Amino acid sequence: MVRVHLTRHLFAFFPQLEGRELEVEAATAAEVVRALEALAPGIHFYICDERGRLRTHVNIFIDKQMVRDRAGLTDAVPPDGEVHILQALSGG
Repeated sequence: MVRVHLTRHLFAFFPQLEGRELEVEAATAAEVVRALEALAPGIHFYICDERGRLRTHVNIFIDKQMVRDRAGLTDAVPPDGEVHILQALSGG
């Protein structure tokens, strides 16, 4: 199982994920996002744009390495890997 960690502020939008150990079956970054969508409908569009590409201010790290394929999210995730999904907050 892949362990998934989210930026804390995402729990404001997806409270059903807060306080849970997020573990999913996934072999790629795209599969991680799809698995999260099954747990919290709407999170996919929060992370990816309408074409399925990673949004500009979102980063995904697989075992401390940033994903390279931001368009297709085809980066491999090891069966016991850790995935961090981080979104920058901006404002002025």
